[in-house]
Amino acid sequence: MKWKYALPAVPAAGIAGLAAYDLTQKHHALLRNFPVLGHMRYILETIGPELRQYIITGNDEERPFSRNQRRWIYASSKLQNNYFGFGTDNNTEYTDGYPIIKHRTFSDVAPATASHAGEGAAIPSAKVIGEHRKRTKAFRPTSVVNISAMSYGSLSGAAIEALNRGAAEAGCMHNTGEGGLSPHHRKGADLILQIGTSYFGCRDKAGRFDLEKLKDVVASAPVKALEIKLSQGAKPGLGGLLPAAKVTPEIAAIRGIEPGVDCASPSRHAEFHGVDSMLDWVELLAAETGVPVGIKSAVGNLDFWEQLVAQMSTTQRGVDFITVDGGEGGTGAAPLIFSESVSLPFRVGFTRAYSIFARAGIAEQVTFIGSGKLGLPANAVVAFALGCDLVNVAREAMMSIGCIQAQKCHTDKCPTGIATQDEWLAHGLDPSIKSERAANYVRTLRRDLLKVSEACGVSHPGLITADDLDLLNGQESAALLRDVYKYEPGWGQPSAADREEITRLMCGAPKGGSVAPSVTATV
Repeated sequence: MKWKYALPAVPAAGIAGLAAYDLTQKHHALLRNFPVLGHMRYILETIGPELRQYIITGNDEERPFSRNQRRWIYASSKLQNNYFGFGTDNNTEYTDGYPIIKHRTFSDVAPATASHAGEGAAIPSAKVIGEHRKRTKAFRPTSVVNISAMSYGSLSGAAIEALNRGAAEAGCMHNTGEGGLSPHHRKGADLILQIGTSYFGCRDKAGRFDLEKLKDVVASAPVKALEIKLSQGAKPGLGGLLPAAKVTPEIAAIRGIEPGVDCASPSRHAEFHGVDSMLDWVELLAAETGVPVGIKSAVGNLDFWEQLVAQMSTTQRGVDFITVDGGEGGTGAAPLIFSESVSLPFRVGFTRAYSIFARAGIAEQVTFIGSGKLGLPANAVVAFALGCDLVNVAREAMMSIGCIQAQKCHTDKCPTGIATQDEWLAHGLDPSIKSERAANYVRTLRRDLLKVSEACGVSHPGLITADDLDLLNGQESAALLRDVYKYEPGWGQPSAADREEITRLMCGAPKGGSVAPSVTATV
């Protein structure tokens, strides 16, 4: 009977102790004025993102990804019904810049009506990366949708493994991110090896770039290309930071750094200091490894792009591909000012950079890759119409393996075990199951891109033109995508030869023999 009365006293004592602490501490006025109850404010602040996305906001309001967008990704990754009923939730009549894809009434190409039709199509790139500069290992990417750069360290080993296995299953490439090539990247997918300013995985003990180490890494894995990271949309112009809590002994060994210490990357490369020396380095890497070499950058000041085009137009040096990252921010945690206000959003940034290449007549020599919330079909279609040859997906791929947009990437407390090095949190993510969901998502995105391409009367998303889309100006009017971004006729399209070849590949027409549309080979 004594316990009957003693038990209620335990929580009462705890509350009394908390109240006493609140009343005596001086760091938080709210808690001194409202002891115990004041903690509710901090609890609500902590779970605010979850409350907003599930209770408060409408289906198309939550950012960075709305509930409808997340639902489409989740359903696609699980091969569930990803259709939507009763019309759009989007406020199309009152949203400036809303893209409208214009289907054709009559065409020789038409989409199949079966819901899963097209999921088996890999949709190869219309361009061969490295072909123009005759790289030894030039290749045609087998998929126009690929997994974007996310380092092991920022993401858990289980998450990297799930994405890599999923990429292998879907037949697409996986970008390693700047954190080096880890064992979790070696699960079957073709790789783009990213080289950042700290040269992780290819540096000596002093932190300087080591060419021999790079060659060893490239030879040890299915590395198809090298990507030199100049900047990224989440924090353009700012070096990366991996908090000490995430720098495990394994990550430290892969990166060549000290474990348990904040890992800060510089904002600029030490191997080159301008466009001229950068292109010398690009050609060195290509010659020594044989693989195509490209760059990744957000778009800000246009001097760099104008100098790059000038050098590529007048010398024999050049990059094989360019990944343009939107300033909307991505998987990387960043200071608020950088994620919200530094560098141009994707559409504006990409079109400014692309236009410089197109005006000089060399856009067809480069494979353009877009990234920045392009893992949603409508956004990807706009990117292809503007001149992208491939799209990279990051946050959408994270959602396909379980991300719930908790926005705790920078805390090491990701509740789904994706953006964390906490062993307990990461153990909940099963790569064998999540890899299937990543593959399903990529296949479904490609399926939708193929269907909408065929609705526009073409057999490949890279053949959609800037005339095939309008951007709405509320209810008043609509303007051609071409006119909005001042594109000249022919801009945003592969060369005539590339258009002919990709049409042949997609339609299966023979050229000296039969070919399978989804099979591509190194040239």
